[in-house]
Amino acid sequence: MDGDAFRELTEPYRGELRVHCYRMLGNLHDAEDVLQETLLAAWQGIAGFEGRASMRTWLYRIATNRCLNKRRSRRAKEWDIPGVELPEPTRLGEVLWLEPFPDALLPEESYERRESISLAFVTALQTLPPRQVAVLILRDVLGFHTDEVAGMLDTTADSVKSALKRARAGLPQPPSRAADEGEIVTRFVEAWEAADVDALVELLTDDVFIAMPPMPYEYVGREAVAGFCAALFRGGRRFSLLPTRANGQPAFVAYLRTGQAVGLYVLTLNGGKISAMTRFERNDEFGADRRSIPA
Repeated sequence: MDGDAFRELTEPYRGELRVHCYRMLGNLHDAEDVLQETLLAAWQGIAGFEGRASMRTWLYRIATNRCLNKRRSRRAKEWDIPGVELPEPTRLGEVLWLEPFPDALLPEESYERRESISLAFVTALQTLPPRQVAVLILRDVLGFHTDEVAGMLDTTADSVKSALKRARAGLPQPPSRAADEGEIVTRFVEAWEAADVDALVELLTDDVFIAMPPMPYEYVGREAVAGFCAALFRGGRRFSLLPTRANGQPAFVAYLRTGQAVGLYVLTLNGGKISAMTRFERNDEFGADRRSIPA
């Protein structure tokens, strides 16, 4: 089989495999690396593909096992926020390698399973044992049969059922949908750009939290989050926000009024409030154009 024929055969699965690797790893750059490794391994092994399983199942088998290997070798980065003296955190986070996933890279069918790409779900997956994660995604998200999953992971159907039960028990319940996302987002932008901490607090749930991978600091509760926001705005620092979307959630690239991009905020909405904000360092996958930001 030549290269063009191989690409035609595997291209329909590239997008969903990228999302699968991201769910497994919680990191877009790692997911891209494993996707390329998967396609290279498939190309090198295509002569041995006997067709006893579908091409899709075969590719997922390769990708899943390479993700499991990747999870065993990852390291978290360290970072800080230049020019900002942060208050004492409420707690230290564990999933420091987490990265956002641009909605622009989601295959259309993924929109039917938005909770399975949300930051809360992906973060929770990173705290489960790797084999449980693989089983949960392959069975509950992708819908592979138990016997298929057992074949992919070289284990038994009973082991798959047992791992799935434990994985389901370890996942939190998804938040309820916001009644009017547009109104909440508009009020958030107005408050953030005005550095109005009191207005921001009004939008938050009582148990709201901020995480900021790759930094370990997390702030839990309205008072702690208000203190974090006040630290960002201290000294007259002011921001403009450029809307985008990540992980099926509203998100914003934050710019200083000088035009410097300083981070990406992804909001988690629960009912009519913001229940979480996740701050990431500037991420070029979101393609923000500072010329569209007022000085």
